[in-house]
Amino acid sequence: MELRQLLYTLQIAEERNFSRAAEKLHIAQPSLSQQLSKLEKELGVMLFQRNTSTVELTHAGVSFIEHAQKIMDAVEQLKQEMADISQLHKGRVIIGSMPITGSHLLPHVLPAFRESYPGIEITLLEDTSMNLEKLTANGQTDLSLLSLPLAEPSLTYEPIGIERIDLAVPPNHPLAKRAANWPSMRVSIEELKDESFVVLKKGQGFRTITVDLCRQAGFEPNVVFESNNIETVQSLVATGMGITFVPQFIARARRSEFIPVYLPLAEPVPNRTLVIAYRKGRYLSKAAEAFIETFKKTLEKL
Repeated sequence: MELRQLLYTLQIAEERNFSRAAEKLHIAQPSLSQQLSKLEKELGVMLFQRNTSTVELTHAGVSFIEHAQKIMDAVEQLKQEMADISQLHKGRVIIGSMPITGSHLLPHVLPAFRESYPGIEITLLEDTSMNLEKLTANGQTDLSLLSLPLAEPSLTYEPIGIERIDLAVPPNHPLAKRAANWPSMRVSIEELKDESFVVLKKGQGFRTITVDLCRQAGFEPNVVFESNNIETVQSLVATGMGITFVPQFIARARRSEFIPVYLPLAEPVPNRTLVIAYRKGRYLSKAAEAFIETFKKTLEKL
């Protein structure tokens, strides 16, 4: 049994298709099929059930994939540990990030990291919070920028900052007019129960935070519009479509001609905890640890 055979088998299991797997592996499909047949003959079991349109794992295949993934993870961790020991000052870190939060924070973090560690390559992978948790749990990212709570039990994290949450309302909203006459005014979430909300779509971490804040105040938000982009959400609020909650870093970096009014919320002021998450038990390279430390120091300055 060879390591490349394990890699080939994992790719076939992920793609459920020989052609796509061969393309991802940059090998010819006949070679891939030949290696799988050789492995199955050595093991004495069938790992995949071949159908006309799909490839499905057999019972033996499910068990094999589980162990093969552990072996490949161990090999990758061994490589990283040896690279650290060699002190070559080279490496690669795959960072997962929520698109909008990352767009406001990473431009501050990445230049600082590059200046301190010019030999370390950073690969950025942007996706929704839900997908990032899965990718991180599967080892497809070394670290991911997320916010609590995390739904994936196989992840652990390091807190990197606490971000205040504000309320965004249209400029002509009664709360905006009231705040103009009462600068120290803070809005209670309970008084928003009859408002229309513009929110992020399901699968995004801040959507969950928004719904949870409303439920803690005793009501379900009346969602009138959803978007994948918090910038779009804010623009829709500015044009009178409804109200929303916005993290402080995002509210502070205004990029649209449509700007809502941002109001502070009453005590206890809601916030979200930003974290760097990674899989439990996963070896963190020195490069990954350096990235976490750089992120923390940069947020302290911000």
